[in-house]
Amino acid sequence: MAEIQQLVLDNAPQEICGILLGRDGRVNSYRIARNVAADPVRHFEIDPATLIAAERASRDGGDPILGYYHSHPAGTVEPSRTDAESAAPDGRLWLILNGRDAAAWRTADNGEIYGRFDAIMLDCSGANGQTAAE
Repeated sequence: MAEIQQLVLDNAPQEICGILLGRDGRVNSYRIARNVAADPVRHFEIDPATLIAAERASRDGGDPILGYYHSHPAGTVEPSRTDAESAAPDGRLWLILNGRDAAAWRTADNGEIYGRFDAIMLDCSGANGQTAAE
């Protein structure tokens, strides 16, 4: 968690993004992805090549994709309407960070936030005091 938070700070004001990998609901690792959005200060889009590589690695026995992370360097760690519009209701995790705080969300049909996200507990054992979604 601390490494990703540092990436947020190092790349501000641009949003960062990447892929969360793991098993049984536990994130074991992450892949940094290039933000290929037209306006990376206001939006994020994970580089498709990174996403395809992660899918291939998973098929070859690596950890599956549990979800994604991205930053709101000048904002809150709550999903935006734009996040909700771009999120598939596939049950994957969305971790949102701002360089200080972090919160986790699961995508869902009819979610509590913008009809797309439900807050989930973020257990960051050893993650330097990160916060949980309330």
